[in-house]
Amino acid sequence: MQADLAVRMKIVVFYALWATICASVAGVAMAIIHTAFFSYNPGRSGVYTLFEGAVLALALAAGQGAVALTAGGLMARLGRTLQATVLLGLLIGLFDFAMYFVQTTIPATELGWIPDVIILVVVTIAITVSGAKRVGTT
Repeated sequence: MQADLAVRMKIVVFYALWATICASVAGVAMAIIHTAFFSYNPGRSGVYTLFEGAVLALALAAGQGAVALTAGGLMARLGRTLQATVLLGLLIGLFDFAMYFVQTTIPATELGWIPDVIILVVVTIAITVSGAKRVGTT
């Protein structure tokens, strides 16, 4: 039983790392797009805008990775294993990119930090739980 839990937790750890990478790529890509097309900051100011956006994206991605690790760990302890983890991580990154892009192109959709973080947490949990299947089922 312990060996089975250890295998499920190993999957969860790699999934959380993958989800963090996917969310990071989406956030940094959006930071580049935002700096290049939506903010007119020539020179050093543009570099600062890009750096600030990238750091923020990486911080949010790290938080999503922690949420994925926590939710996946809870699923593993409940006897479920994560399946299609590559797809799950890509879905997290795709959602992040879409959300950031909509908020950049339509500023009225920006709800503020707290609602944005809540949305990211809820979506990360929903995607993670949707990939958890009871061991021994297909």
